[in-house]
Amino acid sequence: MNFFRRSDHYEPLPNTASANNGSFEVEVERGLESVDASAGEQGDLPLSWSSPIPGKRTWDAPLKGALERCRSFMQRNAGLLLVGSSQAFFALMNVFVKVLNSLDPPMPALQLIFVRMAITYVCCVSYMILTGVSNPFWGPKEVRRLLFFRGFSGFFGLFGVYYSLQYLSLSDATVLTFLAPSTTAIAGYFLLGERFARKEAAAGLLSLLGVILIARPRSLFGASSPADHAPSAGEISRSLDEVGGGEDGVTSAQRLIAVGVAMIGVLGATGAYTSIRAIGKRAHPMHSMIYFSMMCVTTSAGSMIFLHEPVVLPTQFLWFMLLMMIGIFGFLAQTLLTMGLQRETAGRGTIAVYVQIIFASILERIVFHTVPSLMSIAGTLIIVGSALYVAVCIVLQLFWPSY
Repeated sequence: MNFFRRSDHYEPLPNTASANNGSFEVEVERGLESVDASAGEQGDLPLSWSSPIPGKRTWDAPLKGALERCRSFMQRNAGLLLVGSSQAFFALMNVFVKVLNSLDPPMPALQLIFVRMAITYVCCVSYMILTGVSNPFWGPKEVRRLLFFRGFSGFFGLFGVYYSLQYLSLSDATVLTFLAPSTTAIAGYFLLGERFARKEAAAGLLSLLGVILIARPRSLFGASSPADHAPSAGEISRSLDEVGGGEDGVTSAQRLIAVGVAMIGVLGATGAYTSIRAIGKRAHPMHSMIYFSMMCVTTSAGSMIFLHEPVVLPTQFLWFMLLMMIGIFGFLAQTLLTMGLQRETAGRGTIAVYVQIIFASILERIVFHTVPSLMSIAGTLIIVGSALYVAVCIVLQLFWPSY
């Protein structure tokens, strides 16, 4: 009687039932001893199916195969997974920014940029010194001007996001940043000589319709345009009657200005992405991050001095903890994004960036209990759809240059 079968060795067990008065239990025990002795001599080989004897556990070949396939998938898509993970940290960082804006007193966007990027700068310098990266402070001489422009334009991209979060919902402020791929494609066409098809231009123009639906200017939609229910700093400092706005305490003028500043942020992100493409592999990715953080710190500090903006000091422990979490999550997000883009093509990496709207929508619903208006949903779908179309076109051009 045969009880076990190895995946690479098969030998029938001797029939010892007659020698042991037909005892079934004795036959089983001798069979187990024979298999254990063979395993000790030839090495522990996995069995092709689980043992029917209680207490004897064996490897499950189908489970092992599934683990191997999962490991292979993660190796092939490591860059995509890293970029997607970075978007989760970006969404968490934006949530903490919005919560911080709801505390009294709210922190100005310039001071928030200064604190967050100062933490990023210290982390970047420490990493580059510990790993022995050459020219950790200034980078390669031939690309220093491009690195400087990358950092300066990146400041406006970050300022646009932080300012808009004061008056827009988390999902609206996030989705407006998805205009950057279309504007970057246009800038690449004029400045770098990259290909820019008419289909991509049409997608960029269509995304402007999504911006209008999210901004909902009074001149087009009237004074009774639907408002989102996202909490804002206006709820803390003044009542709805004093503001004279929608249900969330934000007037149409404030919302329109926030969208305008977000558009300036899109232009800043466009300059940053275009300069990164121009730099290519001539500089270490950390050089880009250190210039970005350095320019954000110096520009925000200079702007605060020029505008005579007072420094807001923490008044409670939660205020301080939120500030630290913004700096830590911001650094982790930037690091994962840089690592992912190193391992991924431009098209696939851009597609992974758009998962941030999923994280933002989920966190917005959980933390702020926000239900977006129908116009915001329509604008989001238009912008995300247009951005995805541009990203898919980039991927197709990699495989079919004539596309």
